Amino acid sequence: MAESTTDSIRLFGAIRSELTAAFFEREEVVEGLLCALVAGQHVLLLGPPGTAKSELAQELCSRIEGAGHFQWLLTRFTTPEELFGPVSLRGLEQDRYLRITTGKLPRAHIAFLDEVFKASSSILNTLLAILNERRFDGGDGSAEIPLLFLVGAANELPEDEELAALYDRFLLRFEVDYLREDFRFLQLLRAPAKPLSRTTLDLEALARMREAAANVAIPDPILRDVAKLRSLLAEKDVISSDRRFRQSLDLVRARAALAGRATAVAEDLGILAHVLWHEPDDKAHVEEALRLLAHGHEDEADRLLFQAREIAEGAQGPHLDEDEADRAAIEALAKLHDLAQRVDAIASEARKEGRPVERVGAVRDEIRGMVDALLAEDPTDEHESRH
Repeated sequence: MAESTTDSIRLFGAIRSELTAAFFEREEVVEGLLCALVAGQHVLLLGPPGTAKSELAQELCSRIEGAGHFQWLLTRFTTPEELFGPVSLRGLEQDRYLRITTGKLPRAHIAFLDEVFKASSSILNTLLAILNERRFDGGDGSAEIPLLFLVGAANELPEDEELAALYDRFLLRFEVDYLREDFRFLQLLRAPAKPLSRTTLDLEALARMREAAANVAIPDPILRDVAKLRSLLAEKDVISSDRRFRQSLDLVRARAALAGRATAVAEDLGILAHVLWHEPDDKAHVEEALRLLAHGHEDEADRLLFQAREIAEGAQGPHLDEDEADRAAIEALAKLHDLAQRVDAIASEARKEGRPVERVGAVRDEIRGMVDALLAEDPTDEHESRH
């Protein structure tokens, strides 16, 4: 990647490190926010009050220099004027209905809406157009707005069907809970009120990062994995729209770009754990499907290793006589050679798909060790076992 892009990657890496150091047990959320910022997608943070949802979003937003920020706490009494600006009195005098959007959501590059599902019907449709189309009609026709991404926070999922479309606009969804580990809680109590370091980046650096992400290649094996993932989830009745799957590739590209890669790898699909669930109960199915994609080849290699150990143990006896022992050894050698070849095939396929093969290689080495041990017990069998 170009040197300027490398600088952007370094800045994003520093911000990520600082945020994860300041917000304990929020590593995945921080990564998701950064990927969403680069991909131009929206993020929903779900969790009870007091879990640092708004603080984390605001801290990230404040690190983008030159960007217009907007944040608001929605209630059922929130009016359109609070989000989109008041109606211009001068415009009304000229029989024109215009909104003054200065300092409001239509002028923001980055926005945070707390209790986002408290949006009233009078706000909802306008908010949907802003999130999905990045357009706003302030009275003089629909126009593009500079919004890069929006973070929404809520204490719970919406139950009103009217809010389903708004919920769907958030491509990334995170459940944020209270700290689980006691030692992290103690760290929180001892932590300074503000982060010790505050790396920032400007809109130009962000634009370079977004361009790099847009140019990331997604090879066919990764696309096939996405198709496999869709099938695995369908078996569990976890259904996502074609649009959602397609948009998710923007996040995969962003994750690869932030890691300095020009081509996506299987590891980048991990971000989909926070994209493809609709209800919280679906999360376990998504995580298991991703695990099968990432480590299914290792599971298959381990299964073959278990068979190899049983075969090697059976070859060691006890046997009635030497002839039976020889026959058992020859049969075991043939089976172990076959298992080793199957493990080699798994490693070759995994390598083509860009998956880690260290574990599979270790399995192959162990099976080859079993073969060597049997040959060492009776070297006269070596020639026969190879025919």
